[in-house]
This record gives sequence, C-alpha cells and structure tokens, in this order.
Amino acid sequence: MSKLTFSIGGVHPDDSKLSKDCAIEVLPLPQTVYVSMNQHLGAPAKPLVTVGDKVLAGQVIAEPGGFISAYVHSPVSGTVKSIGPRKDLAGNPAVHVEIAVEGDEWVEGIDFSNDIDVNIKLDREQIIERVKMCGVVGLGGATFPTHVKLCPPPGKTAECLIINGAECEPYLTSDYRIMLEKSKEIVIGAAIMQKALGGCPCVIGIEDNKPEAIAAMSDAVASLPYEGIRVAVLAKRYPQGGEKQLINAVMGREVPPGALPIDAGAVVQNAGTALAVYEAVQKNKPLVTNVLTVTGNCLPVSAQHNYLFRIGTPISFIIEQAGGIPEGAAKVISGGPMMGKAIANLDATTVKGSSSVLYLSEESTRRWKESSCIRCGRCAEACPMGLEPFLLNRLVKAGDLEGLEAAAVMDCIECGCCLYSCPAGIPLLDRIRPAKGQVIGILKARNAKK
Repeated sequence: MSKLTFSIGGVHPDDSKLSKDCAIEVLPLPQTVYVSMNQHLGAPAKPLVTVGDKVLAGQVIAEPGGFISAYVHSPVSGTVKSIGPRKDLAGNPAVHVEIAVEGDEWVEGIDFSNDIDVNIKLDREQIIERVKMCGVVGLGGATFPTHVKLCPPPGKTAECLIINGAECEPYLTSDYRIMLEKSKEIVIGAAIMQKALGGCPCVIGIEDNKPEAIAAMSDAVASLPYEGIRVAVLAKRYPQGGEKQLINAVMGREVPPGALPIDAGAVVQNAGTALAVYEAVQKNKPLVTNVLTVTGNCLPVSAQHNYLFRIGTPISFIIEQAGGIPEGAAKVISGGPMMGKAIANLDATTVKGSSSVLYLSEESTRRWKESSCIRCGRCAEACPMGLEPFLLNRLVKAGDLEGLEAAAVMDCIECGCCLYSCPAGIPLLDRIRPAKGQVIGILKARNAKK
C-alpha cells in the first residue's frame, strides 16, 4: 500500500509507544466516582438526579444542555452523595455528580455477551437516536457529540467517512490496543456510521508505525460483509491524526479556513468512537467506559498499562493502582506530550475522552532558554495549517487582536509543531493559545450585536 500524508508542515517526534504491547486490563472500581457534567464539547449536561438517589450503572443521570451537548450516564451503581462544583483536570470548577460505589449492578437491556453481531438492524434515524441516547461523543480529543456529526446540515453531503486510527501523539497506545483487540467491533461501528451517513465510502487511516494494527483491521474488513470500507496506510508524521490533515491525506482536499470537515465532504470519527458506536447500537451500552494509557519515559515497561476505566474515576486512584508516581517524574499529563495538558489536580477525575496518564522526566520537560527570534522560518515550515507562528507571536506581544484575527489565528489547531521546531526556545503555542481565546471573545461579542 502507498503511504498517504498531508501536504503542509508537520514534524517527526519519536513515537515512544512504550506501552504498545500492554494488553487492555480492566481497572477495579474506586470507592467513589465524580461524574462531570462538562465532559463534551458544547453546553454542559443538566443533572436529572438528586442527592440520595440510588442509581444503576448505565442509568441516565444528566440530559443535554443544548443542541451541541450529550447525555451522561452513571458508570457505577450506588448512591448520589453530592451535586456541585469540583475542580477538573485543568483546575477549573465544573459541576460533578458524586456517587458512592455500592456494587456493579447495571440497567436492564444491555448485551454483555462477547457475541459479535454483524447484522445492523436499525435504520438511519434509529441509529442516530441510539447514539444520542447512549451519550456517545468523539474520543479523539474534541469530544464533539457524535449524533450531531452523523446529521450533516441541509445542503451538505458526506462523501467519505474517515476513521482516525493514526494515534500520532507520542506515547499513547489506547487506540492501538483497541484496533488489535476489538478490530471487528470497530469495523462494524464504522459500517453503522456509514449507514447513518447514507452509505458513503469509509476509509480507516492508520500510521505505518502500527503494522500489527494495519493487519488486524485489514483482516477484520476482509472478514465482514460490508462494502465500501478499506484501510489506508498513513505515513508516520505528526499531526497526521488532525481532522483537516486526515482529510487532506485521504481525500486530497483542503478544508477552507473557518469551515468544517463536512464542507469538504468528510466526516471524521476516531477508532474509539467507532467502538463506542458499535457498543451503543449493537449492545445498547452507553458510553461509560473508555481505554486509557498509563505510560512515560521514567516508567519501566513492566509498570505501563492500558486500562479499561469507568468515567468519573479519580486520577489519583488510577495512579495508585498503577503503582504510584514513579521516581523521576517531573510532570503528569493528561493526553500526549504535544497537545496534552499538565494535570493541575490529581484528585480530578476521568471523563469520556480521557486518553492517558503520562509521566515525563525533568529532562524531557526542560525547555531551552528563550532567545530572540532568528527569522529562520522553521515554525512556519512546521505549521500544518500554513500559518506564520512567528508573526502571530509578534502580534500577541503587541496586543494586536485584530491583527491576530486577520492573520488567521483561529485556524491554529494548537498542535505544538511551532514550539517543537523553534531553535530559539520561544514558547509560541503558550502565547498563541490564550490570545486565540481572546479573539474568540471578540468574535462572540461581534456576533451578539448582529
């Protein structure tokens, strides 16, 4: 197979897939879970339970708070102890439902058998409703409600469904493991979404540093009775898993500035999302579990894990189960080293989109001392969106928000390629990210006046 890739920018960090051979383990239940109402893109969910209520695993405990929002379900059976603000992974307050775990009793109607059902019985509308009611969101990072993505707006047509199996972030291996261990389920989930989108072709993109996953997914596609699904081999290149980069690599199309993937005829879903869709539609199981990698360059391979966890599990509990914070760890990160965020509060809990607990040594987190820009242009060469980060940095320092808007700061995908490539040690992304937030505020204020 020829290797596909995107046309602009990108970098080549060491992939460091240290935990790739660690099979998925089921994480024990903690004594208490704290389920966030703000764990998807869009409006926070609205709690439907009250303190003292008894709940079952899989029971709806919160409803969508708007059009772009999602249902939230209890990951355990137990008693609701409190409902109120609690700090999330970034240290920001968000409403959580605290549930004391009293067992593992589930609502009726969920199929827990290992039988693989290839017959997609539901029609398009029923699929979308089931995905919505099961609270499925994108598990590739943005956590956009999946049922919304499966309903293109009037005048827009899905010409290609792309399943993102790139997992281009260094260290992370949760998607890799599910592609090995749940390959048929992922393909069936893709076929379900393919049906919901009207039968468009489906491409499963996987980077070439995962030959075992490419083989497993290719075998699954060949063994199942679906048409129009194929595996595409992608070149190892960061950020190959970005939506716009995947569309460019697979379809050869550019998503216009300010536009959405559907404007280029594409719908992109993560491999984990495809698995969640399979479980929702074929097993009637809501999204209350996901797979998370515990890894790092200061952690021996024997202490690395890929855990199947329940949402709402405290990070501190996961760390304890994995053997504690390793000696030499200078930073604990949620996500990968390029786009992940340092965990400000270890008592914060997992959400639907949690992908890792990553330990990095002091040496690997140490940055070069910042010096003056040498006008080398490496940041612009590395930017996969064709931006000029050196210019954005100057505009940030000048406080020129209108200039930032004109220089397309809103197209920044916050991938960190500019910071990674800068020989002057300038913290480009650290400055661009908050400035982008200020520009968003201006745009919202402008739209409010219309």
